[in-house]
Amino acid sequence: MNADSLSLIAGSLLSLIFSYVPGLNDKFNALSAEYKRGIMLGLVVVVALAIYFLTCSSLAIDLGMKVTCGKAGLVEMARVIVLVAIANQGAYGLTKRN
Repeated sequence: MNADSLSLIAGSLLSLIFSYVPGLNDKFNALSAEYKRGIMLGLVVVVALAIYFLTCSSLAIDLGMKVTCGKAGLVEMARVIVLVAIANQGAYGLTKRN
């Protein structure tokens, strides 16, 4: 599994959690659109940081991920943030309940 696959899965999973977990989806749907976007962006950044730090750990080798720590890894993290955000918003659009 590479960082791209992991980020797409994480972004989609994050959206599904906020769409379908009882109680959480009601509280989340009650928020304004701006607040929802801010929460999701914050969580996307947290997920991307977690993926970046995972790639710097020995666990990344066990998962078959390329280990890239340092400046190149930070650039990769910015790309991962975009991928997570795309997966998150795509999954939200497909699973949004009215």
